[in-house]
Amino acid sequence: MNNSKQNKPTESEMEILQVMWEQGPSTVREVHEILSETKDSGYTTTLKLMQIMNEKGLLNRNDESKTHIYTAAVKKESIQKQVVSKMINGLFKGSSAKLVMHALGNHRASKQEILEIKKYLDEIENKESFKNKK
Repeated sequence: MNNSKQNKPTESEMEILQVMWEQGPSTVREVHEILSETKDSGYTTTLKLMQIMNEKGLLNRNDESKTHIYTAAVKKESIQKQVVSKMINGLFKGSSAKLVMHALGNHRASKQEILEIKKYLDEIENKESFKNKK
């Protein structure tokens, strides 16, 4: 059974996962150094969080050498999907359209992002049209 579905990452755990996804296999010290650039927290806090994340199934730990190497045990896309689903169902009462409109209203999208969004909407519309023709 996959614990990561039951144990959704906290905000601090998400920060560690972001580092792991970008950097790949890392030691606690490497993760802590990156986090220290933007956040004031101690090494032991990072260590404890990563140990908890290992227990929760969010990180894997290779302890074959003296320095333990951690890797993300969950895919970025999987966590994004969980977080967005929770946000849509909780904050936006099940409306993905309200989420998108809110996001676009609060953050300026680049021309490229707008083109990507339009392309994605066209793909969704084409899939729906195809389903309805069956």
